Amino acid sequence: MKRQMTNLLDSTIDLVEARDQGHGMGCGANSVLGKARLILEAFNLDDYGLSLTELSRRTGISKASVYRLAQELLDWGMLERNGLDYRLGMRAFELGARVPRFRVLRDAVRPFMESLHQSTRETVHLGVLDGLDVLYLEKIASTQQAARPSRIAGRLPLYATATGKVILAHSHSSLFTEVMARGPVRISKSTIVVPALLHEQLRMVRARGYATESEEITAGYCSVAVPLFDECGVLLAALSVTAPTFRADTPRFLTELNGAVQRIRGLLPA
Repeated sequence: MKRQMTNLLDSTIDLVEARDQGHGMGCGANSVLGKARLILEAFNLDDYGLSLTELSRRTGISKASVYRLAQELLDWGMLERNGLDYRLGMRAFELGARVPRFRVLRDAVRPFMESLHQSTRETVHLGVLDGLDVLYLEKIASTQQAARPSRIAGRLPLYATATGKVILAHSHSSLFTEVMARGPVRISKSTIVVPALLHEQLRMVRARGYATESEEITAGYCSVAVPLFDECGVLLAALSVTAPTFRADTPRFLTELNGAVQRIRGLLPA
């Protein structure tokens, strides 16, 4: 039963990640570039290799077209062969590492994240807005305490995470409208999906200056997050501490987070 519940959670997270990627629907596959995008976005972080059949199923593109485009992506280095399967290549990693805005932000904040991890002994996340999700640029955790399902370069719903709630609270109201229009998915029994409740929660986040989340993503874990603004008051990211609920100390975590934000402020890129 535990394994079935874990598989169900993983499937739900994959569904949330996939909805903007067109998995299995052929969305955007009306051009060569669109088909290539769907092939590249078909890979999840946990995929060590996908067969031709699986790539066709996830993208909604015929096997013949997937095979032809995969050969070109192999030549480019965006894909690699893993036996008979395909996986993302080093060229994809290289291009991703060149994104200057996120690279500079991550490099500036990481030393303070390490200090936070040392002082709290808990998992620390740095998240930014990407579409209708929170994208994790960095995560620092001890191996034995890494709270699933967050992961570097992974994404989770804005409405169900502390980092996401901070971003939603300090973004234009149209973002909240878009998130609700997409239809929030209940990831756990504690996930808040009622628009009125979420709206009130975001109002409290703005008033208090921080957001909390308790078991909305993973049972037994909770988080507290604060916003990272640049010197002009523009929201750049959200910084959070995640811990098992039985030992979470939200007031102490909040003090540590606010202290880190004050030290970071002058170093954040514009």
